[in-house]
Amino acid sequence: MFVRAYLRASTKDQDASRARDQLEGFAAERGLKIAAWYTENESGASLKRPELFRLLSDCQPGDILLIEQVDRLSRLNAADWIRLRSEIASRCVKVVALDLPTSHQMATAAGDEFTGRMLEAVNGMMLDMLAAIARKDYEDRRRRQAQGIARTKEKAPERYRGRPEDTKRNAALETMLRSGQSWSSIIAATGASRSTLARIAKRITSGNS
Repeated sequence: MFVRAYLRASTKDQDASRARDQLEGFAAERGLKIAAWYTENESGASLKRPELFRLLSDCQPGDILLIEQVDRLSRLNAADWIRLRSEIASRCVKVVALDLPTSHQMATAAGDEFTGRMLEAVNGMMLDMLAAIARKDYEDRRRRQAQGIARTKEKAPERYRGRPEDTKRNAALETMLRSGQSWSSIIAATGASRSTLARIAKRITSGNS
C-alpha cells in the first residue's frame, strides 16, 4: 500500500503546496510515509487535472489518495463527480481526507472483510455528501461574484466600459486600407493588429465609415 498525496489550488497565484505540512503530520502520526506528491494549480470544478489523473494511473489497488479537504479533490458537478468516483473505485483507491474523519480509519485499518466493506460504504456516503457541499459552495461563490459585478456595473458603469476608440489612429488606418496598401505593410508600419484592420475593413465594406 502506497500513500499518494494530492495538493491543488485553483489559480497560479495560490500556493498549492500550502497543506503539505498538515498531510505529512497526519501520515507520520499513523506511521505512514507519503510515497509521492502530486501538485497542480487547476480548478476543482473541472476534470482537466493532469496531475490528479497521473496519480490515479500510478496507483495500485489498495493505495491511498491523501488530501487535505474533499474540495481539493472535487468541486465537480454531479455528472463529472460520478465519473471521477467511478475512476477511483475502478482502481480500488482509498480516499482519505483530513476533513473527513470517517476516512481516517481507511489509512490504518486492517480488520476483516466485513469491517473493511462497512468502512468503505460509510466513507463513500460521506465523501459524496462533502463533494456535493463543495459544489454548492463553488456555485454560491460564483453567483455572489456575478451579483457583485452586476451591482458595480449599475453604480459605476464606467469601470466596465471598453477602451475608447482611437478615432484618429483608425481614420489613418482606414485611409491606408482605401489606398490599397496590404495588411502586412500596414501592420509593419503601425503595429495595428489584424483584428483592428478586419474591423475597419468591415466598416468600409458596409458603408459605415
